[in-house]
Amino acid sequence: MNLPPLNQLRAFEAAARHLSFTAAAAELNMTQSAVSQQIKSLENHLGQPLFYRRPRALELTVTGFNFVPVVREAFQTLERGTRMLVDSGTTRALHIQTNLTFSTNWLAPRLPRLYARHPDMHLHITTAIWDRMERVDEADIEIRLLISPEADPQAKRLTWDTFYPVCAPDYSVQLDTIAQHRLFYCTAMLTTWDAWAETQPPMPAPKINHTRVLGTALAAAEAGAGLAMAHDCMVRHLLENGRLVRPFAHSAQMQEAYYLTLSPRAEGKTDAAHFAAWITEEMACDYASSERNARLGTHA
Repeated sequence: MNLPPLNQLRAFEAAARHLSFTAAAAELNMTQSAVSQQIKSLENHLGQPLFYRRPRALELTVTGFNFVPVVREAFQTLERGTRMLVDSGTTRALHIQTNLTFSTNWLAPRLPRLYARHPDMHLHITTAIWDRMERVDEADIEIRLLISPEADPQAKRLTWDTFYPVCAPDYSVQLDTIAQHRLFYCTAMLTTWDAWAETQPPMPAPKINHTRVLGTALAAAEAGAGLAMAHDCMVRHLLENGRLVRPFAHSAQMQEAYYLTLSPRAEGKTDAAHFAAWITEEMACDYASSERNARLGTHA
């Protein structure tokens, strides 16, 4: 069945709310006869009456009474969706594109510090399971995990990570039996269990549980399901607050790094410059803190 025209539904909703064609006409800036005709056309479309026309008032039929909440909900959904698209804040928002785990594990926990410094900043954060190869047209800033930024010489490196296994604080594991445990690994990253174990004593080939999102592997480890292969910027705050621990001191140098790129559409945007400066400073503080802890012997 074809949906009735929107103007007929709008006339019906207003008339049902006021129980008056005249009042509905005044609200919709229409004539009373035009509203009446819209309602009649809608009734013909539906094949049943929506109102009883009394001498001094309108009264909804059972069909009309049941149809009112359906129409109102539809209009409310349209209104919410339209408001979201044309929200005045949308045009001035800073659009950030990054992958799901970075936005959840690194960016989101630090947003209070960003907003404390820039209380008027308005962000639209778009996430993907894996970054697209091509530039995202609508993004002002992209933060990507890359082996090399050769495709974008303007990209600014943010991270210099090592990678290592992590697990829940009460999870029991020994290096010589690690292959007997469930080992989680994020597909398509170079932070593999084999790469980490290259300088370790040979161990039997483990059975690897693959995930497409690193956050899934980390959540599994935190829940006690096994061990996940992680890297510094993704688990630093989880290690600091004790949600995960490093059962072994050995770490390996990560080949990939996170890079920040400002798109041409960000040119002249003060918020883009502020965000880039803030994230660069945050990352620098993270790595300075790691180096300081290493010198003090508190970071494995």
